[in-house]
Amino acid sequence: MLMKRRTIACAILLIYFVYSVAAEVLPKVVKHDLANLSTQEIEEQLQHCTIIEKLTAHHTAAKPANASFLQQSFALLFPFSSPALNSLMGTLYISGPPNFLLALCPTDIDPSSLNVMVAFAVGGLLGDTLFHLLPEIFLGEVPEGEVRAVLVEPNKNLLLGVAIMVGFVTFVAMDKGLRIATGGEGHSHDHGSQHSNGNAIGEKASTTGASAQDASSLRQRKPDAKQGTTVSMAQEPKDKPSVKLSAYLNIIADFTHNITDGLALSSSFYASPTIGATTTLAVFCHEIPHEVGDFALLIQGGMSKKTAMGLQFVTALGAVLGTVIGITVQELGGNSLTAEVVKGVGNTGIFGTSLSWGDMLLPFTAGTFLYVGTVGVIPEILETGPNKWKELRSMGLQFLAMAAGAGIMLGISWS
Repeated sequence: MLMKRRTIACAILLIYFVYSVAAEVLPKVVKHDLANLSTQEIEEQLQHCTIIEKLTAHHTAAKPANASFLQQSFALLFPFSSPALNSLMGTLYISGPPNFLLALCPTDIDPSSLNVMVAFAVGGLLGDTLFHLLPEIFLGEVPEGEVRAVLVEPNKNLLLGVAIMVGFVTFVAMDKGLRIATGGEGHSHDHGSQHSNGNAIGEKASTTGASAQDASSLRQRKPDAKQGTTVSMAQEPKDKPSVKLSAYLNIIADFTHNITDGLALSSSFYASPTIGATTTLAVFCHEIPHEVGDFALLIQGGMSKKTAMGLQFVTALGAVLGTVIGITVQELGGNSLTAEVVKGVGNTGIFGTSLSWGDMLLPFTAGTFLYVGTVGVIPEILETGPNKWKELRSMGLQFLAMAAGAGIMLGISWS
């Protein structure tokens, strides 16, 4: 009887010891395993939750049998399965037609007449940035007919925000440098719009290096034709070199700007085909008034139409260069979508996050788009002239055009 009691007591002590050890060790093991899970692994496991599976089944059943007209159009314009080839195709779309359009442009086109078209393009750029790029950057693209659970990664979001800011500040630095090099003119998207004084003659004179007061005094003297010719010939050698310097600096700025367009196309196509197609559309709408306006500035700078078209073609090669750079970074640096997940080692990306270097291109270009759509153009929209009714009518047209551009992007993204 005593032996039996001792056996029971030993069994109870053994069970208590095993339970104590398990209570101490198991939480640490589980905690260690959770720490070694990467963001991708956690999101994959979340996809198997009951509610996610039910929602996915519901969306799959509700998905239309046939693709929409917009999806069919995108598939026709970008027929390749490779994002690299589709981004090169998008670069061809944004570079080819705008440059061929220059052959049809008259040499005396007024850049300020492009204001409504520029406002439409800005609406498209801001719409693409706010409706497509930023949601894609922070949340990712959800495939058609699926439901995804996204794990919030604070440090990842911080790095993405830094990349957006770097893109914005890069264009600020470029614009500031050009303003210093040109004595304050810089590279602007207003393309010679009139200022508040409404004096086109005075503005033209300031562009060529002479003040409005000098132009007025010349008109008051009323010189004869021979004397006027002499004054013109005397001033031309002095004024023209400064104008051409500004024009060439404008070419450099356009080339740099087009590089960022190419980066935007390549990074967006690697994110998803839909994002790539919408970014191509936004950049295309922006490139037409941008190229025509810069072409007019080159003509006003004293260049021939043939030379101006040739230089604009050179700037278009910047988009090709940007696309090639973007493809190279994506292929060599990779991104979180294409990176192979190594299980049990946690996040191995930038600063311990799930980000790869290829993931930083899209937020960088989103920052440049924000600069172009705000700092680059908003000052032009804010400028007013002395004719109040004319300015109100112009403002209404600009805001309608901007709303139309943003509305197109909203309609594309709405489901």
